[in-house]
Amino acid sequence: MNTVREHPAHSASSDPTEGRLYQVRTYGCQMNVHDSERISGMLDAAGYRRAAQDQTPDLVVFNTCAVRENADNKLYGNLSHLAPVKAERPGMQIAVGGCLAQKDKQAVLDRAPWVDVVFGTHNLGSLPALLERARHNDRAQVEIADALEHFPSTLPARRESTYAGWVSVSVGCNNTCTFCIVPALRGKEIDRRPGDVLAEVQALVEEGVLEVTLLGQNVNAYGMSFSDPDQPRNRGAFADLLRACGQIDGLERVRFTSPHPAEFTDDVIHAMAETANVCPQLHMPLQSGSDRILKAMRRSYRQRKFLGIIEKVRAAMPDAAITTDIIVGFPGETEADFQDTLDVVAQARFSSAFTFQYSPRPGTPAAEMEDQVPPEVVRERYLRLTALQDDICLQENRRRVGRVEELLVTAGDGRKNTETRRRSGRARDGRLVHFAVAETQTMPRPGDVVEVRISAAAPHHLLADDGVLSHRRTRAGDLHEAGTATTTPPIGVGLGLPGIGRPTVEPVDTGCASGSAV
Repeated sequence: MNTVREHPAHSASSDPTEGRLYQVRTYGCQMNVHDSERISGMLDAAGYRRAAQDQTPDLVVFNTCAVRENADNKLYGNLSHLAPVKAERPGMQIAVGGCLAQKDKQAVLDRAPWVDVVFGTHNLGSLPALLERARHNDRAQVEIADALEHFPSTLPARRESTYAGWVSVSVGCNNTCTFCIVPALRGKEIDRRPGDVLAEVQALVEEGVLEVTLLGQNVNAYGMSFSDPDQPRNRGAFADLLRACGQIDGLERVRFTSPHPAEFTDDVIHAMAETANVCPQLHMPLQSGSDRILKAMRRSYRQRKFLGIIEKVRAAMPDAAITTDIIVGFPGETEADFQDTLDVVAQARFSSAFTFQYSPRPGTPAAEMEDQVPPEVVRERYLRLTALQDDICLQENRRRVGRVEELLVTAGDGRKNTETRRRSGRARDGRLVHFAVAETQTMPRPGDVVEVRISAAAPHHLLADDGVLSHRRTRAGDLHEAGTATTTPPIGVGLGLPGIGRPTVEPVDTGCASGSAV
């Protein structure tokens, strides 16, 4: 879908992108965060410069989410705040992309006519050209592709971290969960070639990155939907990919998210246990412990299968940290159904859980279901669930007291670190640790690796107050200290990739282009 809307004329320079400052604001999941890295990489390649915190940007890009509650209210509230800023800055542009843009399409301009560009999840690579066309023709541009045009990896990326990187193994999802709108906005699953995935991992490692997280809506379905017709289907492709990551020199940690319990296989468990740099951490979404509710959600597994996976993982990796997602108050959930969820949580003993109070999402089957649970009931059940999980988290964390943990030092994660001479890091199993640094010790930098002894536990973090036992300075730490951004070039084969770089100015056809949004 291509539409245009006239804007008041504004000034344009002979080289309109040169030196223009941009800011990308991201909402939603890891996929959106990774897409924003690609957006920043494209804008860098097109001649824009990233705005510092104390600078007012000439371009603001919103990369939106349609899954979170009140996502549209948050977006339009922020757009309203920018309207007077834009009115006082001739030439300033605003772009809206991501899942909400894919869903709402033209409605974004109807509610916020001062927006310059609306683009979807399938055509990230079009953004620089759309911005140039909007500027050249003084008209807003809406381009929502009907299907994926290219893998995000075929775009350059400006990474948010010098020490940890996201790598997509696939885009889209073939599941039909009744509460989820993602398949409608991201499309059917398409898998990247293993060689392209590994090439991107290698490129990150060569830039100094120590940790890589493999991303997919359903990573353990990887291998069944290759875009390359010459690549044979392979149910064991994800386990093979994990083992191949184990052969990359300098790659110290490998994580992945998210698998689906219905398709989680023993070969992945074996690959995790037998590959030294694959972290003993697994995110396994439960959603509900009730078989009846799982069926209503169209989650093609049941309580027994889920707990069986947990048992196998713990048999292979006794210290594995297992996290999950849980929805409370799905339509039709009874007290007995909720008790089933509490029972599974008590048995599984998750190291942490992302818990959500169900609320209807327009466009999903669940939003039209009868027997919507009253909000006050959902809230009361949610509080009971989080109280149980917090108690389990605290018990499990207390078992770590006295252990020596290797931490990858992170930026952020601790609001009081400056006051307490602490830093924060992630253990190999993903747990957050705040650790003290003695006055006589050099302060570790984000990206460095330290060893500490755990001295105390809280439900959502561990403490190490006895100083640093060892400290390994890394290239990632050097780059973070220098303020150098990690960048990676386009990698892999595209699916009709538009040119990257400074876009040429194109006249705008006032008619509608072919194709429509999902």
